[in-house]
Amino acid sequence: MTQQVPIPTTYPTINMLSDEQVRELHSATLEILRETGVKMEDPQGRELLLEAGAWEADGRIKIPEHIVNDALASAPSRIPMYDRLGNLVMPLELGKVFFGTGSDTIFTIDIESGERRRAVTQDVEDFARLSDALDNIDFVMSMSNSADVPPDDLYIHSFIRMLRGTTKPNVYTAKDIHDMRDIYRIAAAAVGGEDILREKPIFLQYAEPISPLFIIEESLQKVIFCAEKGVPVAYIPSTNPGGGGPITVAGSVALGNAECLLGLIISQLVNPGAPFLYGMNTAALDMKTTIVSYGAPEWSLGMAAWTALAYYYNLPVWGYAGATDSKVVDAQAGLEATFSIMTAFLSRTTLAHDVAYIEYGSTSSMEMLVIADEIIRMTRYFAGGLPVNKATLALDATKRVTPGGGYIADRHTFENFRTAQWMPDIIDRNDYTTWDEKGRKDMFTRANQRARQILAEHEVTPLSDEAEAVIKDVLAEREAGG
Repeated sequence: MTQQVPIPTTYPTINMLSDEQVRELHSATLEILRETGVKMEDPQGRELLLEAGAWEADGRIKIPEHIVNDALASAPSRIPMYDRLGNLVMPLELGKVFFGTGSDTIFTIDIESGERRRAVTQDVEDFARLSDALDNIDFVMSMSNSADVPPDDLYIHSFIRMLRGTTKPNVYTAKDIHDMRDIYRIAAAAVGGEDILREKPIFLQYAEPISPLFIIEESLQKVIFCAEKGVPVAYIPSTNPGGGGPITVAGSVALGNAECLLGLIISQLVNPGAPFLYGMNTAALDMKTTIVSYGAPEWSLGMAAWTALAYYYNLPVWGYAGATDSKVVDAQAGLEATFSIMTAFLSRTTLAHDVAYIEYGSTSSMEMLVIADEIIRMTRYFAGGLPVNKATLALDATKRVTPGGGYIADRHTFENFRTAQWMPDIIDRNDYTTWDEKGRKDMFTRANQRARQILAEHEVTPLSDEAEAVIKDVLAEREAGG
């Protein structure tokens, strides 16, 4: 196994687990893989594991420790992600934190009417374009399970709309290996060829097993395809406490760790050094309502724990942030989003998804995305820590000021106020009279206006004619049944 990376201490951090607890979780994971095993539905995955030294018993594949260690030793600790213009914008490595949207919401809050309605493909592009303009949203996911396209072609249309809507990296989902091939073909055309795509990846595939311990062919083939092509992949189990995982967070993390490491093992057996993003999801299954709670503290607690495991393994890590169970963008939404964003920053997870989910992942909101961008910016300022040096100590300024006179006119204030203080964008700090004169707008209203302004004014670098031609061909082939 690779050497454990220390969690950074130069910035504020959450250290959720002791070294002993990390080792105990890892040991439990090894026991699950070795003694309980996984049900393997993918013939290629089964053959790869057996050839590497696993064995089959009681209908399950049992995996020894040395296979786990070999995979951890060969997996890269850094995954460089580029925008489609060729700029390195998202180096996925421990210590860095990036935020982005989520995928596959059934509904959205209409930006014009304010009504909850069924999501369509235009929403995918609109969310991507809004994300493109927001400085603290680093990557995009589709944010929509569109009702206006054939179900079999849903993910192709979503990927195309994401590419058109932003130059930022995207995390995409796919139905099957047919989707994977077409998405790869389109992505290669968007950047100028397969060699460029391999050297400068603009996307990361999100795939899942079925928890607990059910490895289906459909999802594992995505991991294998990505490993063969050098495409970054995340194999993310949803071991939600009380649902796909044990009711205890520690048990869910141990199980999720086993399932995720299975994906890592397969990727490294196919192509040692293939880029792989480690992680899981631990949204709690609420025992009263049976919803999978996106605002639950269990998810943030689990994230801090599996991020500690990521530092033990020296792997960049998947996380979540900025989501809520509230059906509207209200105080509950702000509370739950802030809690998870702060946890993602302080635990130093690498890639946090699901920003702007409301209604426990069923609905998306552009207003929520604008507000979350502000929360992320505020939290980033706090999580950057407190610099203590000659300039910040301001001893010369203190010598200059008259006792009782204040610092507002001192040159140190003029030279430093733009960087020394955090300046809000949509948060209101006006006095009551000014706020009243400006229309008494609450935060939702200000966020709505900001989102509508961006959609009306923001322009995105278009895809090349060559890429659009490939898109046209792919869609025509699918329409013809190819």
